[in-house]
Amino acid sequence: MKKFIFRSLVLGGVLFLLLCIADFGISNVLRNSNGPRGEGQVWNDIYQGNVNADLAIYGSSRAWVQISPSILKDTLDVNVYNFGLNGHSFWLQYLRHIEYLKYNEKPSTIVLSVDVFSLAKRKDLYLYEQFLPNMLWNNNIKHYTQSFLGFETIDYFVPLLRYKGEFDFIKKTYKKRHRAPLRHLGYKGIDEKWDSLLEKKRAENKNYKSAIDMGTMELFYKFIEECNKKDIHLIFVYAPEHITGQNFVQNRDEIIHIFEEAATQNNIPFLNYSNDTINLNRAHFYNASHLNTKGAELFSSQLAHDLKQLGQLK
Repeated sequence: MKKFIFRSLVLGGVLFLLLCIADFGISNVLRNSNGPRGEGQVWNDIYQGNVNADLAIYGSSRAWVQISPSILKDTLDVNVYNFGLNGHSFWLQYLRHIEYLKYNEKPSTIVLSVDVFSLAKRKDLYLYEQFLPNMLWNNNIKHYTQSFLGFETIDYFVPLLRYKGEFDFIKKTYKKRHRAPLRHLGYKGIDEKWDSLLEKKRAENKNYKSAIDMGTMELFYKFIEECNKKDIHLIFVYAPEHITGQNFVQNRDEIIHIFEEAATQNNIPFLNYSNDTINLNRAHFYNASHLNTKGAELFSSQLAHDLKQLGQLK
């Protein structure tokens, strides 16, 4: 009986070790790729401790495709990194924030790009593949992703299990592993002309309201408090949004008012570009919510100038 138990333990240990080795190999392949839409590059910079930023930019895709770190650096003479997270609201932007601070020196200033979806929370884990290489035994990733449709609890603990059904993704990623990085310092301009598809979809949903998730709201205020305690200067920015898209969300003014109140109560500068003339020119956008490269560079120059005028960068 003792021999059987011993052999079973040895066999189990060997099997577990093989699973760990296979998991490490696959995860390493995914880490060394661009990841879905360049998100893997940002996570790599975070976990490898490669971020050297005085000024950090947070937000959704309205941050990562619209705010150029290089332009801000040239004007402000500080190191800048863009942590914009594609397709997700502040709930997962905060996950990126805490992982960033865990492995890198804190920034002096954070520019938080807010929008009408910042306080919402989608049901699905959009671009879930970006979490695959680093989620095993990672409590922070587990805590902030398990409330989405995507992973099972066991996926965070058992090596290799989360890769079940991901063979095609792993194969495609392996083939693309030598491609040049998609993003530079987290940023990627989109060099496209106006696409009216998003505009048409929004026209079909005239009474759309962006639901405010109370858990995300609480996390938002917790973040503000933590920045104050860590002596991190916080600045809110509402980036340009084409005039045709500003009426899509029925409660847009209500959501912006939440940011205005939070800014006033906590003495946070709020740069709101909702009424900027750039919002009138389709040539600067590729859809109603996102500037193209030309527009992003124009806006980044303006933002850099306005940040400099604030005189509050540390």
